[in-house]
Amino acid sequence: MSKHYFGTDGIRGRTNAGVMTAATAMKVGMAAGKRFLRGDHRHRVVIGKDTRLSGYMLENAMVAGFTSVGMDVVLLGPMPTPAVALLTRELRADVGVMISASHNPYEDNGIKLFGPDGFKLSDEDELAIEAMLGEEIDLAPSPEIGRARRIDDARGRYIHAVKASLPENVRLDGLKIVVDCANGAAYQVAPSAIWELGAEIHAIGVNPNGRNINERCGSTHLDLVRETVVASGADIGIALDGDADRLIVIDEKGAVVDGDQIMALLGTEMAQRGLLRGGGVVATVMSNLGLERYLAGQDLTLERTAVGDRHVLERMKTQGFNVGGEQSGHMILLDHATTGDGTVAALQVLAALVRSGKRASELLHLFDPVPQLLKNVRFSGGKPLADARVQKVIAEAEAQLSGRGRLVIRPSGTEPVIRVMAEGDDSSEVASVVGAICDAVAEAAA
Repeated sequence: MSKHYFGTDGIRGRTNAGVMTAATAMKVGMAAGKRFLRGDHRHRVVIGKDTRLSGYMLENAMVAGFTSVGMDVVLLGPMPTPAVALLTRELRADVGVMISASHNPYEDNGIKLFGPDGFKLSDEDELAIEAMLGEEIDLAPSPEIGRARRIDDARGRYIHAVKASLPENVRLDGLKIVVDCANGAAYQVAPSAIWELGAEIHAIGVNPNGRNINERCGSTHLDLVRETVVASGADIGIALDGDADRLIVIDEKGAVVDGDQIMALLGTEMAQRGLLRGGGVVATVMSNLGLERYLAGQDLTLERTAVGDRHVLERMKTQGFNVGGEQSGHMILLDHATTGDGTVAALQVLAALVRSGKRASELLHLFDPVPQLLKNVRFSGGKPLADARVQKVIAEAEAQLSGRGRLVIRPSGTEPVIRVMAEGDDSSEVASVVGAICDAVAEAAA
């Protein structure tokens, strides 16, 4: 059975259109509730959200769904995705829910589900929930309808856990740090956690109004944080996305440090301290060839997976790695979190900065990226990658890059676009290859 609702990271789409409606959210709550009604204890679900306007609507709909099948609901309010994963375990909940569309614009929203262990759901669980969405779901008898309550100390619990990811002797005194929270879920907790460790904080993207999440700020729109770091004379900048599971770093000169460079730093730094497990790091096929070459030079491996942090996490768990992530900034540090956590990853970078005594520009650029180009081709339907003309152009490109670069072509799991990426030592060749494939895909999709 293929998935209709779930993509690479939960359910996501334009609100009040397609699948992302209040009716769908309520049914997902009913189905997920039924799926996790196991045992004879009083069942509980934890629900968090980011700062999107539609979060109110979807939150209330999911409360109705879960309580209607007999689950009690604990509401966290605006909190990062990793906080939901953490509190699902801490509160002994049976399931956790994050209402967010991550880095997407405010018009979109999504639903991410976590099991009682704080990890994202397996394919088996997602398929089982999908199957129930098309069926009648038995409701709880009237005396067994669930209750809902908000907890007031969720932020404090998460801040404490984030700070505990660092040794007690690590302080950030003397560092001036710009923290861009994308007007999203971490707008209160991330600046507070870093400030409590002694840093001077210049916080931006901390005035959400329901519509400005990810709007010209955060990890996907870096001009604001880069300008602020340079103008304020800060030592470093930290940019999160809407649900704070991604991290992009800015050095004191305004240069961008992406997820690949962060993995290079954390992997080698932890290896030197005897803390790295698995003999390397796990990343996706989108990570730069320069990272792979750098790690090999440090006698470390780069394990590649399909795109999506859930694939990274699965490989980490099955093969014993504790550091993984994506070029886009998802950083999974299994010693401290069960999912990507931008704030935890930021603290590890800041701790490395303190230990090294170097400036960010000296510490954070460990390898020169191989020229890489990614373009998206939007399509309205069909399967353009199955077109014979497209396949021929792709085969020719693979032959051209053989031994000198890589080619990755895939449909997005969250948008109707085909992503075409190529990398190699010759930037003009890379641009030519990507252009030819995009033209062929566009023609097939017309």
